[in-house]
Amino acid sequence: MRYEFLVGLRYTRSRRRAQGRNRFISFISAVSMLGTALGVAALIVVLSVMNGFQEELRTRILGVASHVQVTTFGGELESWQRVADQAGQHPEVLAAAPYVQEQGMLSFDQVVRGTLVRGVLPAEEEGVADFARYMKAGSLDALQAERFGIVLGRDLALSLRVHLGDKVTLIAPQGLVTPAAVLPRVRQFEVVGIFEAGMYEYDSGLALIHLRDAQVLYRLDEAVSGVRLKLGDLFSAPRVARELAGYIDDRVIVTDWTRSHANFFRAVALEKTMMTIILFLIVAVAAFNIVSTLVMAVQEKQADIAILRTLGASPGSIMSVFVLQGAIIGLVGLAGGVAAGLLLANNLDVVIPFLEKITGATLWNKEIYYISELPSKVLASDVSTIVSVSFVLTLVATLYPSWRASRVNPAEALRYE
Repeated sequence: MRYEFLVGLRYTRSRRRAQGRNRFISFISAVSMLGTALGVAALIVVLSVMNGFQEELRTRILGVASHVQVTTFGGELESWQRVADQAGQHPEVLAAAPYVQEQGMLSFDQVVRGTLVRGVLPAEEEGVADFARYMKAGSLDALQAERFGIVLGRDLALSLRVHLGDKVTLIAPQGLVTPAAVLPRVRQFEVVGIFEAGMYEYDSGLALIHLRDAQVLYRLDEAVSGVRLKLGDLFSAPRVARELAGYIDDRVIVTDWTRSHANFFRAVALEKTMMTIILFLIVAVAAFNIVSTLVMAVQEKQADIAILRTLGASPGSIMSVFVLQGAIIGLVGLAGGVAAGLLLANNLDVVIPFLEKITGATLWNKEIYYISELPSKVLASDVSTIVSVSFVLTLVATLYPSWRASRVNPAEALRYE
């Protein structure tokens, strides 16, 4: 072992018999380690939650929405089958399904709720969405033409206080013009299914009916609102959306999920960036605590430094001793922070309920955060970036005190010894 490392390690360790300033320096070293560990652990946990939130949000949105939508300027697509066939010629399009999407109002036992009504073909819809996985009661296949069945989101069904087999009244905003007045279009639907996508926006505001029933209710004849497409790679949606213009003859509007839900993902990305910067400042504060630790250590160890210099140690070796001392403090803090951060990030499903039980407060409200549970996804790239930047900050913090140590004059240091 090189003596620089041996001396730096010995200066770092807390000795039981240390007194006065030596004990205080050891205490400051422990505080620096703890601060670095807390900052690194917080960074890992927060970034893991941000990653998990972004992925979970994307998965749940695209489990109910679609990768690409083809619509028209007027909102009515007449020849949807031809459009679906032409879009299906693109090699990355896996499935296509028509849909009708309109506003409506549901009423049951004097309870009224506004909702988004989507008319679908159950067989085709399974190719572009994951409703079968989200069904909590009933089945999407129970939607049959002219049977007037309806599938509700779980929170919407709870707010209406309905169960399978109950009949709800759907009121369409398009009215019937009569000599007496304009009457709303009203139809009773039987609840044949309840789904829970885990995203409050859809669970509380989406109702599914058969495509033909939607066409009749909203007086669309054979037209639909558009065609939904599923791709092999969801991240290629912007490119595929542009390329589909060369496959479809009709004048249509092609939008992808990155445009229709851009606000969600931009908000998450911005929040992740800002939280990263803020938490790195915490790590920087903890790292620069090492400066005060090493400055006091240099002041305390001037006699030791002078003796090493008289024995032939070079200024570079003296500087290495204190750089190694600071690096050891930083590495111990980093190791503890990484271990604690990974442990917390991978067990949030246990930690959050435990904290809610102790505090009696709701730490995760799905009505605010759109999804029903706190997600977490640890990325190796994030952990490596955190460790690298934190270690660099630690090394930068050691440079000035170490340089001061290398400039100690042996004669001046030993004059009063």
